Amino acid sequence: MHKKFYIDTSIWRDYFEDRKDNIRPLGEFAFQFLKKCLKEKVTIIISNIVMKELKKYFSGQQVQTMLQEFSGIIVETKHTKKQEEEALNLLEKFRQQSHLADIIHAIIARDSKAILVSRDKHFAELNIIETRLPEELL
Repeated sequence: MHKKFYIDTSIWRDYFEDRKDNIRPLGEFAFQFLKKCLKEKVTIIISNIVMKELKKYFSGQQVQTMLQEFSGIIVETKHTKKQEEEALNLLEKFRQQSHLADIIHAIIARDSKAILVSRDKHFAELNIIETRLPEELL
């Protein structure tokens, strides 16, 4: 298993909310992936942007409580001004396919030498980071 993962907000929500789509148990896939990360003690990168996005759905206290289980493997990071400037340049190129925050997610993952774990297909279009689904990493 790779040693670093940047987990997109949607995957954390799958896990916390035990979400499902029409067929697949998305929450279960996220749970099994995160359980494997804990077992293998891999690094999970979490950015200030992920934290901000999670706080749109949960209180700050809920987020801290939910992430506490992973405190031994989570590394928190903040994006830099340089990363934001690069993202703004890419946003011009990919305006229809992506959002600024998603481009910053990809840049942080790339700069951290991490695999981006997400269900969003537009990350592949950016072509700057390897992206995987949680179930692909089991």
